[in-house]
Amino acid sequence: MQVFDPVPPTVPLPTQAPETPWPTAEWPTTASDIGETTVRRELLDAVFSPNGNLDESGPLGQSLAFVTVQAGQIVDERYGPTAGIDEALISWSMAKSITQTMIGLLVADGVLTLADRAPVPEWSDSDDPRHDITIEQLLHMVSGTTFVEDYVDDATSHCLEMLFGEGRHDMAAYVAELPAEAPPGTRFNYSSGTTNLLTGIIGDLVGRGDTFESWAQRRLFQPLGMDAALTFDDRGTWVGSSYLHATARDFAKIGLLYLRDGVWDGARLLPEGWVDHARTMQARNDEGVGYGAHWWIWPPDESVFYAAGYETQRILVDPQRDLVIVRLGKTEIAKAPEVDSWIESVRRTFPVIA
Repeated sequence: MQVFDPVPPTVPLPTQAPETPWPTAEWPTTASDIGETTVRRELLDAVFSPNGNLDESGPLGQSLAFVTVQAGQIVDERYGPTAGIDEALISWSMAKSITQTMIGLLVADGVLTLADRAPVPEWSDSDDPRHDITIEQLLHMVSGTTFVEDYVDDATSHCLEMLFGEGRHDMAAYVAELPAEAPPGTRFNYSSGTTNLLTGIIGDLVGRGDTFESWAQRRLFQPLGMDAALTFDDRGTWVGSSYLHATARDFAKIGLLYLRDGVWDGARLLPEGWVDHARTMQARNDEGVGYGAHWWIWPPDESVFYAAGYETQRILVDPQRDLVIVRLGKTEIAKAPEVDSWIESVRRTFPVIA
């Protein structure tokens, strides 16, 4: 998996129009008159109409929720038969991108810097090859530590052992005991364990369990008007690799926060440049998909960045179109390319406006 010199974004992030209210309490909506509406309606009907692919056997698996936001307003919104506007759905690995948000809040508060050595107790010995791993290297998934991200083979998967096996009691500690495989900064390895190390670090700084939840509500969810639920391990560490439940509209708020450069309703929540850091490509996986800092780079258009989760959950952020797209569902990994192709077709119905 290739690591290279950073490729910074070239497309600026658009600002919220003064006449468009922020969706803290209620999302502003607009009529579906933006772009090629007939084409987009047909694309959505093919998935969400009574004759569409509403169960897991369809070409796109089961689509549960879909929201598009352009210029800060909801344009399209569709739900499957078992979901709705108020239905909280699982993030899976989209939570990793929200972990990056929480690290940004601590950077904004002056509690952490990207260059800080990761304060993992198991790595405290200066002779340990993991001793000098930084917060930034964890965010870029280039720590060099061992982790097999497999969702099927429980004989080899650290991910399954961490989430459901012996590691589930204290996930950060389980990952911290895994050995180094490569020097820090030289090898990209997408790892749910790395994210749970970061949430363990956050827990050490702000508290765990209910204390962590109160901090997250105060610093992130309440300012955005989100109703989000976090899941914790037995130690009280948020499982930031995988477990956040929220509505499609609330996931769209995360996308809008990033589209607006970490600013919400006139207040800067994330440090200046934090979103650009998230969308600066640092590596590619074996399929050639770019990765920034706990956010992926969209292959069809690398000015777009996105949060991705198991079962093909997506939050796309498209600066040129001033657009956020959220897709939530239940789709096996083998069908993910078809879902992403469908999302890309929807994205291209929107005009470039920024």
